[in-house]
Amino acid sequence: MAKKLFIKTYGCQMNVYDSARMADVLAALGYAQVERADDADMVILNTCHIREKAAEKVFSELGRLRHLKDRKHAAGGEMVLAVAGCVAQAEGDEIVKRAPYVDIVLGPQTYHRLPEMIARAARTVGRDRKPGRGVIDTEFPAEPKFDFLPRPGAGGPSAFLSVQEGCDKFCTFCVVPYTRGAEYSRPAADVLAEARHLAVNGAREIVLLGQNVNAYHGAPPRSNAAAAKEWGLGRLIRALAEIDGLARIRYTTSHPHDMDDDLIAAHADVPALMPYLHLPVQSGSARVLSAMNRRYAPEDYRRIADKLRGARSGMALASDFIVGFPGETREDFEETLAFARDIGFAQAYSFMFSPRPGTPAAAMEGEIDEGEKAERLAELQALLDEMQGQFNAGFVGSKLPVLFDRTGRKPGQLAGRSPHLQAVHVAAPESCYGEILDVEIDSSAVNSLSGRLACGAPAERAEGAAA
Repeated sequence: MAKKLFIKTYGCQMNVYDSARMADVLAALGYAQVERADDADMVILNTCHIREKAAEKVFSELGRLRHLKDRKHAAGGEMVLAVAGCVAQAEGDEIVKRAPYVDIVLGPQTYHRLPEMIARAARTVGRDRKPGRGVIDTEFPAEPKFDFLPRPGAGGPSAFLSVQEGCDKFCTFCVVPYTRGAEYSRPAADVLAEARHLAVNGAREIVLLGQNVNAYHGAPPRSNAAAAKEWGLGRLIRALAEIDGLARIRYTTSHPHDMDDDLIAAHADVPALMPYLHLPVQSGSARVLSAMNRRYAPEDYRRIADKLRGARSGMALASDFIVGFPGETREDFEETLAFARDIGFAQAYSFMFSPRPGTPAAAMEGEIDEGEKAERLAELQALLDEMQGQFNAGFVGSKLPVLFDRTGRKPGQLAGRSPHLQAVHVAAPESCYGEILDVEIDSSAVNSLSGRLACGAPAERAEGAAA
């Protein structure tokens, strides 16, 4: 009988991808995923360290899981409890100290070694299997983990594909360089092989992932004539677009500093590359961007936005903002508001600054009052919601190709994504799942669109000219 595996994933799409790959690794050991932790034989918390109090949320969840572990032990069974991801990388020793019942702590670069960790944990246990085993592996191995992973299992119509990890930018507010390590790009041949495998197994859309995905610089395939030259993301996307069955390509998350001309040109040249880009700016103030060590000024971002929109008609931009960074004045914040209005974002995420231990920003002077930060955040979010609502409303009465990749909120409903990543809800039969079909949009909200299936044939696979 298969052993039961439960994985709880926090944070970004990269963690979603990592959780899926951990499940692939453990499938070879006889573990099958379940939806609840209650009677699982192994529980993994795949953690994120970006947001405030991330570690405390993990310890709170571990406290709940301890009771499940004790209950299973009392019944004569065993639950292996593991903490993975960026909190594990940053605070591995603290986890073992505060939660000694945890069996395994592993960083994001070592999950290919999970079978070995489980074996080590089994060897170190005595007769009493109740305590944790305290196996810690938070190294940055010399060998890339991707070289040791099985191919992904069957997924849905939209699939994540990790092409780049780590970060060399060292923004003063960010822990990623310390938890994910230096930038690493997978060889292009490996990425293409995984993409073909995903397409054969039903993926119509692939989302390329990386902490700085547009910093990709992978070794080219051996058969490539320019074998001595690394491939950038634009070249990789052009090769991916040639894969049979692959209709849509996206990538996230990008850094403005790494938006080169070849990648921008790919938005003009590759119809499968969707006309939507999440390009975090963080602030509209040059002074604050300098303090953040973002390596660009607002006018640099504007030039990139203009180039992208010149390359692709209807190009939609999304972004991230941090408000209340140390030393941010009201004038700096007003510059951020003006910048957001000037660019016109289709979607954006905004957060109050919260210091991450060990980062330069955590020691900076000029801390902003929490009440003032909350007021600024509310003001910015109101503006961003207004822009997003206006962007969505502009599609009412139009026809959009939608990839249906999940069930809807109501019976008899499917949901999917437009080329601009808008959620679209439609009354449709289950047979439409996995298809790209034209939808006539009849209503909009801040976060979604609704419509009805258009008459006629399915939308073309080589799309991207919509709206």
